Amino acid sequence: MSTTTITPIRTALLSVSDKSGLLDLVKALSEFKVTLYSTGGTEKYIRDNGFEVHSVSDLTHFPEIMDGRVKTLHPAVHGGLLFRRDDKTHIAQAAEHDIQPIDLLVLNLYPFEATVAKAGATEEEIIENIDIGGPAMLRSASKNYEGVALLTSPNQYSSFTKSFKENNGGTTLSERLLLARDAFASVAAYDVAIANYFDRLTNKESDLRITHPLSSSLRYGENPHQSASVYGKDITELYQQLWGKELSYNNYLDASASLELISEFLESEKTTVGIIKHTNPCGIAEGKDDMDAFEKAFATDTESPFGGIIVTNSECSGALAARVNEFFSEVILAPSFSEEALEILKKKKDRRLLRYDISLLKSHIKDRSLRSIIGGVLVQDIDSKLSENQDLKSVTKRPVSTDESNGLLFAWKVCKHVKSNAIVYVSAEGGYSRTIGIGC
Repeated sequence: MSTTTITPIRTALLSVSDKSGLLDLVKALSEFKVTLYSTGGTEKYIRDNGFEVHSVSDLTHFPEIMDGRVKTLHPAVHGGLLFRRDDKTHIAQAAEHDIQPIDLLVLNLYPFEATVAKAGATEEEIIENIDIGGPAMLRSASKNYEGVALLTSPNQYSSFTKSFKENNGGTTLSERLLLARDAFASVAAYDVAIANYFDRLTNKESDLRITHPLSSSLRYGENPHQSASVYGKDITELYQQLWGKELSYNNYLDASASLELISEFLESEKTTVGIIKHTNPCGIAEGKDDMDAFEKAFATDTESPFGGIIVTNSECSGALAARVNEFFSEVILAPSFSEEALEILKKKKDRRLLRYDISLLKSHIKDRSLRSIIGGVLVQDIDSKLSENQDLKSVTKRPVSTDESNGLLFAWKVCKHVKSNAIVYVSAEGGYSRTIGIGC
């Protein structure tokens, strides 16, 4: 079959937990007289909005039972998805057993990961959000992509609808192949999330399972001759780029190191500014405001900040922006920027401005770190231990002052982020701590 041959869609089965964008898709399908079948809440939603839709029971001649656990696990559904349209035996058997072809499957899975992440979710609630029929249908439709199209995300609806109309109510083989690839990937990621949950449930260490969707392809890697990509569904949510060229491979590394460093100070009431170069802190300080903190951090090392990254736990002010504008800083990260700061910082096109989400950053600080090695991956718990003031005991006759105690804790936080062997000198006066020397 040619990859450009148009295969018409005459019958569609729709079963979605996320109903965003669904009505526009249903409208387009209805305009081309596609017969719609649906299940439970999706069926009611479509009908309540004025579109004709049939129950999946009209296909299976069997009711939904066991609180909806069993509704699509039926030969009429999987036969309609799996039978080959170019196989005479399949066609004859489908006719013999009254199996109608299903040309389009629109399905997204129960929100398992969202339920796990929800505060107060019970084990029973989480288990009920393990989709069984959905992954089975996705696999059936994907395996038979030569005759069946399938949509797994509302993000696909717009481009699909456009192509569907241009193709006069049909799809091409090349389109269906790409959609099948996406569906298999979504099922794999879903299964990984469930398996990882059961690891935690049983408190047993198992295989390392990681799935991250492609976020973007980068212009190049660490060097211009290396290709690179960045993966992760939450990257664009974690920080929003307000200005500048697209981030490079090294920018992503430095930005991550900067966020890990500043995450130590998100709960602090004191304004904290850090300066990072090649993933290492070259100065960090607390201050009365961001300018005071920056000047103290900058004084640690006045050479390394050129071309580095500046990160703060408070809004970037116009005063800090004017100071930073005196030299080249490649990336600036802050939870917010004042209008004056943006106006000043946008004067340099090569500078990247990133606004990060504090609440998301807190939730994304990983409990394990991974590092690739030849032939495998190393995994360890992150270094989350920090002494509290009461843990610090003087081994000399002179007691430790409050400033010294706070300074020591500040130094330990910074030291965690300096590559071994790490040396951090800190000064603590007047309730504010600052680095005066960092060695790695």
